Amino acid sequence: MSRRYALIVPLVLTGCTVGPDYKPRSAAELGVPGSYSVPAAPTPQDLTRWWASFDDPVLGQLVEQAAAANLDLDQATARLRQAREALVQNRADLLPSVNGSGGFSRSETLRGGGQTITLPDGTVQNVGGGGGSNFSLGLDAQYQLGLFGEVRRTVEASRAQYEASGYDYATTLLTVEQEVARNYVLARLYQAQLANARASLALQDENLEIAGFRVQAGLVSSVDQEQARVQRAQTAASVPNIEQQYAAAVARLGVLTAQAPGALRQAMAAPRPVPNGPASVAAGIPADVLRRRPDVRAAERALAAATAQIGVAQAALYPNLALTGRINTNAGAIGGLLDTVTGGLFAGLTQAIFNGGRLQSQVRSQRAAADLAFAQYKGTILTALEDVENALVALDAARRREREFATALTAADAAALLARSQYRSGLTDFTTLSQQEAALLTARNGAAQARGDAATALIQLFGALGGGWDVDALPEAPENGATRPTFAKETR
Repeated sequence: MSRRYALIVPLVLTGCTVGPDYKPRSAAELGVPGSYSVPAAPTPQDLTRWWASFDDPVLGQLVEQAAAANLDLDQATARLRQAREALVQNRADLLPSVNGSGGFSRSETLRGGGQTITLPDGTVQNVGGGGGSNFSLGLDAQYQLGLFGEVRRTVEASRAQYEASGYDYATTLLTVEQEVARNYVLARLYQAQLANARASLALQDENLEIAGFRVQAGLVSSVDQEQARVQRAQTAASVPNIEQQYAAAVARLGVLTAQAPGALRQAMAAPRPVPNGPASVAAGIPADVLRRRPDVRAAERALAAATAQIGVAQAALYPNLALTGRINTNAGAIGGLLDTVTGGLFAGLTQAIFNGGRLQSQVRSQRAAADLAFAQYKGTILTALEDVENALVALDAARRREREFATALTAADAAALLARSQYRSGLTDFTTLSQQEAALLTARNGAAQARGDAATALIQLFGALGGGWDVDALPEAPENGATRPTFAKETR
């Protein structure tokens, strides 16, 4: 019998943990293919600071400034801090809670009562009484044992939610970095388009002047001069639209770096070419996305949290044991507080008997939540793979267009130069010249747009591959006055 009790008592004190234990899914379980459907380099490269590969110091400065000051990142940091404090609070339930109390009271008889004494001369005198002081001290302790692991499962879920919040911060960081780079490329593209439009306006001013001379000389009708005016006006009309788009891109860069919309106008005023990134990017295999994409890792942690919550719901079906202890002392003077000390211990066991099926429904609801989290996890993975493949296709298409537009630009430049020379010599009409110069402007803008599209697709690819953060570290809430999370090496 004694041996049996020796086995039962530790089991009661330590309890057991109900509910399923979370196990990470393998790539095969998640349906991840072994390779992409488009060509991709099998070996991944370090993409932690992918913007440096564009070799544009202004772009690098803006990205780093946004990472330090962006307000979306401030919000993500605050959510991460909240998740950390929720974990701290849930961990506190693993330990007893202790409260102290102290009191002092004083009572006096204000009227009547009291004690009387007879003086030696025979007179009777009331000396008061009926009052006094009282000092008390108390210590209370409560402890929820969590025999069936509800507290441990709650901590497990909270830890997974905290980690998911860290990955959510990293996802926001990557989004901000990409948004800065994308708007920077747009701003440089609009600068190139403005330069193209102004160069065409200079040529069209010259053509208008030549047409005017030829009309005065009686060599051509005034139709040539009017065509030249129409062409110039149409080109000039495109300039305000491009300027508006450029201003919007610069304003967006200001907001992304937590500044006023016009704060970067002077810094961006000097034209620079559209940044040209590396010729190739090693995308790796699809399974690498599971590790590098923070949104995928956040979805995996959300699944782990949902799995732990099943155990929390199941534990509510079993008995719950709580211990309460109290120590008290009372005395009429402080020096006597330790003369008499009383204490008590209470153990309470509760068990749900009838609740109309509510607790069982909560278990089923948590299982459904875990199924939902798993479906979202798989969907996030498939979306990540889709992002990679779309970015690879877009980059290849943009670079092929860039090569073709380079050829078209060379040919259009030569044709426009020849048409301008022939018009001056009277060997061709103004319509031919107008068409060739319109084709030149189109080729110039097409070449600039293709280069911008290639840079944008490259940025999209870097983001799709999860570049822009330390993939071997877990973001942790900032401490000691820091404004941004730290990246700690993972031990899980």
